[in-house]
Amino acid sequence: MQITFLGTSSGVPTRARNVSSVALRLPQRAEVWLFDCGEGTQHQFLRSDLKSSQIRRIFVTHMHGDHIFGLMGLLASCGLAGNVSRIDIYGPPKLNEYLQACRRYSQTHFSYPIKVHTVEPGKVLDEGEFSVYCQRLEHRVPAFGYRIVEKDRAGHFDVKRATALGIPSGPIYGRLKRGEAVTLPDGRVINGSQLCGETIQGRKLVYCTDTVFCDRAIELSENASVLIHESTFAHQDAELAYQRLHSTSTMAAQVALAAQVQQLILTHFSPRYAPGNTIQLKDLLLEAKAIFPNTLMAHDFFVHDVERATA
Repeated sequence: MQITFLGTSSGVPTRARNVSSVALRLPQRAEVWLFDCGEGTQHQFLRSDLKSSQIRRIFVTHMHGDHIFGLMGLLASCGLAGNVSRIDIYGPPKLNEYLQACRRYSQTHFSYPIKVHTVEPGKVLDEGEFSVYCQRLEHRVPAFGYRIVEKDRAGHFDVKRATALGIPSGPIYGRLKRGEAVTLPDGRVINGSQLCGETIQGRKLVYCTDTVFCDRAIELSENASVLIHESTFAHQDAELAYQRLHSTSTMAAQVALAAQVQQLILTHFSPRYAPGNTIQLKDLLLEAKAIFPNTLMAHDFFVHDVERATA
C-alpha cells in the first residue's frame, strides 16, 4: 500500500500545491484507488509515477468544488485513452446527479462502464483482501471520511514440518494455510494454525477531510496505520476553523492521539500560510507534533508507504 498526494491545498490551488486528491496504489493488484479529485488532478497524474489506466475506484468525501471539479476531466481523458476497463465511484448524495448533468451538458460519452455508489455510514465495500468503511464527519455539507482495512493473513506456512508429519501435498495445504482444521486419510486431525507463523496483521488507512474535530473522526481512525487528516488552519485561527467547520493542526493531532494511530499525515492547508506570512506551514507541523510527535506534513507528490505494525 503506497500513498501519493496529488493535491494538498484547500479551497484553491497555489503555485506549489494543487487542490485535494490522494492516490492509494495497490501494487499486488495493479490498481489505484483515488480519494477526492480536485480540479487538475489529471495533470497531477501526468507528473507522477501513477498510471491513470490503473484507476479502479474513486472515493469522494463531499460535494465542494475543490474535491470534485477534476472528476469529469479525469474520467473523460481515461475514456478517450481507451485503457480503463471500469471505474466505481463512491460518494455522498447528489454525486451521481452532478456527474449525469456534466455528461449531459458536455455531451460526454464514456467508452467504459462507470457505476456511482451513494455511501452511508458503515461498510462501503468488501472485496478480496480489502474492506472499506465510511463515517459521517462534521462539515457544512454532508461529508464522509473513509477507512480502508487490509484483512489479516495467515502467517508463513511451514512446508517442511507438514512434510515431516506425512501430510500429502495438494488442496489440503491450501486449507491448512487458511488456518482450517483438516482430517487426514489416516484419521489424524491437523489444525492449520499449528503449521503457520504469527498472523500477518492487515494495515489500516484512514482519510478524514473536510471536518472540524468530532468524535466520529476518532472512531473511524481507531488504531489506523496511517491517518490522513485535514489541517486547514493553525491553532491561532481556531475560531475560523469552527466557523467554517474545518480542522486546525492541533485538532488533527488530537484525533490521532485519541485514536492511537501509528502515523499522522497532515494535508488540506489554507493558502494563507504561504512562505513569507507571519504563520507558515512549518508552524502548523510544530503545533501538531507537540501533541502527536509522529506527524508528517504532506506536499504535492509526497509518497508514503503504509507500513505494517511492529510488535
